[in-house]
Amino acid sequence: MGCIRLEQMTEYLLEPLRRSCKDPDAYVRKTATICIAKLFDINPELVEDQGFLEILRDMLGDSNPMVVANAVASLCEISSTAKKNYLLLDEDVISKLLPALNECSEWGQVFILDALALYDPPNSRVAETILERGVLVRLSHANCAVVLSAIKVMMKFMDKLQSQEMVRALCRKMAPPLVTMLSAEPEIQYVVMRNINLIVQKQPQILQQDIRMFVCKYNDPLYVKLEKIAVMVQLASEKNVDQVLSEFKEYASEVDIEVVRHSVRAIGQCAIKLERAAERCVDTLLELIKTKVNYVVQEAIVVIRDIFRKYPGKYEIIISDLCENLENLDEPDAKSSMIWIIGEYAERIDNSSELLESFLESFHEEPAAVQQQLLTATVKLCLKCPQASKDLVGRVLKVATDECNNPDLRDRGYMYWRMLSKSPEMARQVVLSERPTIGENSFALQPRVLDRLIANIGTLASVYHQVPEAFLDDSRTSDVHKDAANSEDDAEETRENIQWVQDTLQRGEVKRYVEESGDEGSEDGASSASSSSGGSAREAPRPSAGGSSSSAGSAPPPPPLRPLAPVLNEQQRGQNGAQGLRVSAAVVRGQGGAIGLQLMVGNFSQQPMSGWAAQFNKNPFGLAPTAPLQMPEVQPNGGTAQTLLVLAPNQLLSGAAPASPLHLEVAIKTNVDVFYFSVGYDLSAVLVEGGPVAKEAFQQTWQSLSQDRKTMCRGQFGQKVTPEMVVERLRQYYCYTVVQTQGQDMEIIYFSSATANQLTVFAELSLQRSGPGVQLVCFSEAPPLVPLLQSFIGELLNVRQGSFCCLVVLLLFVGVVVVVVLVVLVIVVVEHYCMSWRTVRSPCSGNVVPVAMSWSCGQSL
Repeated sequence: MGCIRLEQMTEYLLEPLRRSCKDPDAYVRKTATICIAKLFDINPELVEDQGFLEILRDMLGDSNPMVVANAVASLCEISSTAKKNYLLLDEDVISKLLPALNECSEWGQVFILDALALYDPPNSRVAETILERGVLVRLSHANCAVVLSAIKVMMKFMDKLQSQEMVRALCRKMAPPLVTMLSAEPEIQYVVMRNINLIVQKQPQILQQDIRMFVCKYNDPLYVKLEKIAVMVQLASEKNVDQVLSEFKEYASEVDIEVVRHSVRAIGQCAIKLERAAERCVDTLLELIKTKVNYVVQEAIVVIRDIFRKYPGKYEIIISDLCENLENLDEPDAKSSMIWIIGEYAERIDNSSELLESFLESFHEEPAAVQQQLLTATVKLCLKCPQASKDLVGRVLKVATDECNNPDLRDRGYMYWRMLSKSPEMARQVVLSERPTIGENSFALQPRVLDRLIANIGTLASVYHQVPEAFLDDSRTSDVHKDAANSEDDAEETRENIQWVQDTLQRGEVKRYVEESGDEGSEDGASSASSSSGGSAREAPRPSAGGSSSSAGSAPPPPPLRPLAPVLNEQQRGQNGAQGLRVSAAVVRGQGGAIGLQLMVGNFSQQPMSGWAAQFNKNPFGLAPTAPLQMPEVQPNGGTAQTLLVLAPNQLLSGAAPASPLHLEVAIKTNVDVFYFSVGYDLSAVLVEGGPVAKEAFQQTWQSLSQDRKTMCRGQFGQKVTPEMVVERLRQYYCYTVVQTQGQDMEIIYFSSATANQLTVFAELSLQRSGPGVQLVCFSEAPPLVPLLQSFIGELLNVRQGSFCCLVVLLLFVGVVVVVVLVVLVIVVVEHYCMSWRTVRSPCSGNVVPVAMSWSCGQSL
């Protein structure tokens, strides 16, 4: 009866289902738990009103482990569907689940272990008890799914453990089962290695002693070999780099071209990752180049280009060996890399002008990336060796401006021509300016995304290395009523939208090692994504392929700490009771410090949505749109569209102190209804560019402060970091280092940052040399900024949650905070009488959001 998805059947199902939940036969009770989940999918309100959720929670204490496992599975499914936690785990519930874990079937164990991974232990003792009583013994299970679920619980609970010895012991216990699973079928090996890729990013010490287990076998499938190579790069260290390079060199002589390319690329990644082993990596690459195998040579040139960028002025002696292979280059990446090398070191190559001229002969047939590199390299040659390149630069500029149809290349040519003729010194500053060195990208995932994927070990998310929201569509109910043709079209639209969001989130990040990392400027051919309904979406300014902006002097924007996340689901009703709008949103930064609200909307109503408009509530930093919301008409039954809403600070100031967590209250108006939601964001969204406070001013302010005016908190890094990594990451997110000093067993970094409303924060960050400890001391004339900075720094540097807590309270500012609260109350009362606000509570999140906002003021949208 539960499989008959008709609301008319539910009234006939209620009483039999209620009796089945108390049936003496365990199989009947188990079936009843599954039926409750099916009924909730049909009519959630009815299930809650009839008390079936309470019955399901009571069944967690059932005497039969099969019933307990199915009750856990049903509650997890219901929680996932409703976006609300109905499992409600506490120590009493955990004490009921652990005995059932030892007795139920293997798939029942998976469900219970996945539920335990959702539990947040209150302290280290509880976490250790759960691991010892029910989780560690699962590591020796024959089913790989049980083992991965147990490892997921261990990885989650490690952040709660205070004993480093206990953490090391758990890491030692995790290694044998992971190694054992590598001898299973190739499909299982692939899934395990994709999960190992995440595990070693979080805890790199787990498998460093077992790198020999990732050596490729001759009969391994291609997808297994590529994953093994990727894991070996992550596990490479100065102790085992010789063994790793020997393996990669052997793989580079195989017949499979993909394996060869990935192996050569892996050697370059090891060189960038391990500075002391870089020379050995370069020698290995030179040996491969001497083999004269075309695709090996071309991949090696791409790799060496990036090594030059990592270690400028160190390995230029090998350029002559590279120039011997110019005639054999036929791939765009290899050509553009070689041209970049010639332009960058033109003064050290005797016949650099002749080498570049050889590429000019086929200029019109080359891809845009090669044409762009040739243009820039020729200008570099002109600035470094003006007499030897006078004729060549004129020919290249003429071809680029008069004979080329690429507008980006043509405009770049005009710009170079104008600078060379009017101000050669300015051209030198722009074209020959120092670029930041690239860093190793083995650990490319952002800490917040990595934590999400660790929480999804053993699922598709851990295999795809994408958060579940990026590839899952939760509109199963509407999909039932679609035709086959419409389903195919909508699936294609969903894939396009997912790709658009992924591209948006990647803007501003350092390009992957295998991609173009040449000079300034963006590559031609990067077209803006279209919305699913045919309208064009507005894109954030995009950084160049080389990591620098097309605007001179502007740094690339930082990658968002928080990915695009759902903020409104289609079940939530609008102001007039309509529903069907789904919204995912994230606050992002753009080029030149711009702030934007990334929006992706889905229409799950029965009519098209148009007439889009957006308004923001007043907020502490005054964030407001700079232009009306531009969105095309979105088709019904699953149509989607996306856009970027550019924001400006200090426009809608509320006058209230910022509170943690920061969020924006937004109203979106459509022809269907007015919908309200909140978008969370971190402090970096409102920090401004501009560099650090002057050293003397910082020192004078910091030394004049008494200890009770500074707030101190301590924690531990989730992975090994260096002071240079911390300084670079702080700078990337608008926290500028003033001075860096050394203390007893610590590195001390003093930095400052300023918000868009001209509030400054001073901070001291101490890094423990002999361990993962970290201490943050901060001060601001605006005390509410202090907890926001603490939370932001903890999230930015992946400081373990639970241990990053305040130890000293700002007693001096208690009176100031009280005054601020009174001012806020007065403002709220005044706005209540002036604007006739009324508030409702969101049925999904429970947040209080304004219903009228400024829509009731009669303003035309």
